[in-house]
Amino acid sequence: MTKRVLITGGAGFLGSHLCDKFINEGYRVVCIDNFITGSPDNVGHLIGNPMFELVQYDVTNFIHVQGRLDAVLHFASPASPLDYLKYPIQTLKVGSIGTHKALGLAKAKGARFLLASTSEVYGDPLVHPQEESYWGNVNPVGIRGVYDEAKRFAEALTMAYNRYHNVDTRIVRIFNTYGPRMRVEDGRAIPAFISQSLRNEPVTVFGDGSQTRSVCYVSDLVRGLYGLLNSDFTTPMNIGNPDELTMLQLAQEVIELTGSKSEIVFQDLPDDDPKIRQPDITVAKRELDWLPQVDRKEGLLQTIEYFRQALAIKK
Repeated sequence: MTKRVLITGGAGFLGSHLCDKFINEGYRVVCIDNFITGSPDNVGHLIGNPMFELVQYDVTNFIHVQGRLDAVLHFASPASPLDYLKYPIQTLKVGSIGTHKALGLAKAKGARFLLASTSEVYGDPLVHPQEESYWGNVNPVGIRGVYDEAKRFAEALTMAYNRYHNVDTRIVRIFNTYGPRMRVEDGRAIPAFISQSLRNEPVTVFGDGSQTRSVCYVSDLVRGLYGLLNSDFTTPMNIGNPDELTMLQLAQEVIELTGSKSEIVFQDLPDDDPKIRQPDITVAKRELDWLPQVDRKEGLLQTIEYFRQALAIKK
């Protein structure tokens, strides 16, 4: 019998790529999204596919799905600082109540559950690179706390369902990911750098640009998520590209790859902005035999082309 999965936040950047992956692997997919930050356009190419079902719904309400489910993947949440500062209450609710409803559905269906957590659970880390055993350095009352603590609570709730209700759970801590279907006005570094460069506008770098990130192309991440869901590993796992670079380096690369005339301008660093970010992927390598494969230049060129079309900018 064909396996069937439910993906919350399935019309978002990551969720839509997951819909593609599971359909390509022969699964039936139920995509749930309230379109606060997701878009029907991201899954428009799947409309009419008999393996795909799109439902507009807020998963902080009771979730009812008829028929069998083999897995529930909980990806519903604002994910960029711009979004969760605009929707702080919704971010907290989808991380807490939404996770509770999604776990309840998985329990009722006897389905495997995958939680999309984040490297933000490590906060502004005092350990580098960050491994799964690190508990983090998070400001619970800072402006980023609505996202960080929602995800930390979601992890705790997921492990509680695993231990006390015997729900078969997985937790992925996702590090910075980029690729096609990111929103132009997403607010995160790569969409901002690319859209500014393509428009020949000043490219905005926060602080002095020395803060680091490790960016992973979306296809690599999705391959890791699929492997994790189908593994036996139940505690949190980092998935991301450990190739670390500064934000200034990233901005310079984007300007060069777009052939832009943009100049870099510096603005004040936002509150609680992490100074370093690099995943330790020892566990993913050992458990999933997973390593990122897409070179950053290749991934950026693919993403730039998507943004070029979205902005209707000719080469």
